[in-house]
Amino acid sequence: MLASGFGVVQPVIAQQTDRDLPRLVLQITVDQLRGALIDRYGVHLGEGGFKDLMLRGTFYTNAHHRHANTETIVGHTTLATGTDPAIHGMVANLWFDKTAGTQFYNVQDPDHTLVGAKGVDSATEIDPTQRAATTDGRSPRNILTSTISDEIALHFGPEAKVFGVSVKDRGAISMAGHAGTAYWFSKAEGRFVTSTFYRDAYPDWVGAWDETGVVASYAGTAWKLSSQSDAYMFGASDDQPWETDFPGFGRTFPHEWGTADDKYYTTRLTLSPAGDEITADFAKALIKAEDVGQDDITDYLAVSFSSTDYVGHIFGPSSLEAEDNMLRLDRTLADFFAYVDAQVGLENTLVVLSSDHGAPENPDYLATLGIEAGTFDFARVNTEPGFVRLEAKFGEGREFILNFSNPYLYLDGAQIAERGLDEAEVQRAIAQELRHLPGIAYAIPSADLASGAVPRGKIQDSVLANYHADRSGDIYIVFDPHWFVADFDGLHVASAHGSPWTYDTHVPILIAGPGVNRGRIARRVETVDVAPTIAAYIGTKPPSGAIGVPLVEILR
Repeated sequence: MLASGFGVVQPVIAQQTDRDLPRLVLQITVDQLRGALIDRYGVHLGEGGFKDLMLRGTFYTNAHHRHANTETIVGHTTLATGTDPAIHGMVANLWFDKTAGTQFYNVQDPDHTLVGAKGVDSATEIDPTQRAATTDGRSPRNILTSTISDEIALHFGPEAKVFGVSVKDRGAISMAGHAGTAYWFSKAEGRFVTSTFYRDAYPDWVGAWDETGVVASYAGTAWKLSSQSDAYMFGASDDQPWETDFPGFGRTFPHEWGTADDKYYTTRLTLSPAGDEITADFAKALIKAEDVGQDDITDYLAVSFSSTDYVGHIFGPSSLEAEDNMLRLDRTLADFFAYVDAQVGLENTLVVLSSDHGAPENPDYLATLGIEAGTFDFARVNTEPGFVRLEAKFGEGREFILNFSNPYLYLDGAQIAERGLDEAEVQRAIAQELRHLPGIAYAIPSADLASGAVPRGKIQDSVLANYHADRSGDIYIVFDPHWFVADFDGLHVASAHGSPWTYDTHVPILIAGPGVNRGRIARRVETVDVAPTIAAYIGTKPPSGAIGVPLVEILR
């Protein structure tokens, strides 16, 4: 790296000509891994997992998502594409289709149904966004740009193997991209599935993995603490009143998974470290069966681990369950890395680990520390006095609201036009009343985003990075710090992410592989930098919408 006479650091142009390319790019996404959690529990971490990455590679400790809506599909797709949701189009887990009058689930696709599955995944009680899908079909077609996995397939040709695996469909599909093959766990089926976008039938190894009985092996057992309770930071806080008592799972250890025929059995697996263990086991079978990393053509495998997210929603990030899950994930990673080392060789593998978003603390937990926080019930909004003022101005203002799909409020443009009203004026008037409500920090009309009338600032810029004219709602709502909507389709949860505040944007970036420097970097970097860094490291072009820049420490 060169420094000019004015002390300005100049970018490095790196050529990967002095060594062989990696046989495998292994991109790992840990769902809801807040940036400081690795250090928070570092004293308890074992060998071979997170510690191995930190010892072998570069740890960016101040990495952030730059978009406002820190949800699963948004973060995963940003990591995959190197660009903002304003460009890649995945602005939310759900958006509202005004033409159809229904909510739209991000990766749904009626043209590509599940292969050999019965129908829409119905056993998703902790994942209401997926239940809102109107079809069981899934594909990446709603992602508007290429992904780094697409670029690997384009650059290296048909011999490059590209896969994505996750409990969540959106976690697998977003990372596998358009050119790869995605597998995800169906709670209704109790097995990993894919759609006809990728294949017409399952390869034999998938059926063979099903027959190993990994999913059924947890039946009749329970999630127990890995160590004695006094070894944990939250060892004396097993039963916290704000934790969610999911049916048959309880708020205290041990958490019973139940019998294999219990309708909640597979859901409970995902609410625990078992979900990640099952995902890793399936990914190992895929590596073996598909000969991943077995030749000189660079392959790509994305594995998204979802349990941290589900455990965080149910018990909160500061809970004994979240702490033990982190330790179990560390062991799962250590075992998985050991398998990759045996099959491919870590010396032949570029490992990139990050997260789709962080998470807020539970408001009641924050209250014990004297921090003001709360949860917001959007159902009460149109009963507020401000809407009386709107009715005096516009008529029946309540009728203007078509839908609230967090974080967007969608208005009835046809009705507004019928009354001869200016839509931008109505947006601004409703936004002004929303800003008066306790718990709402910003309400930003899309008309102002489209016209460039929003003042610059951290929050406003992140909302603009989330704005897509065809998919975003009419008003973007940002709740006050430490406030969130806690209702998941009737289930009250302990934590829910989705804000532009630091606890939701801050994630780790850990990169290890051949020639990668070792160290910790405290400079602020952004998740849009991940895909361009992978591209520069292996010599492909960046994804088509990429706006991030390569992390120069990786390329020296």
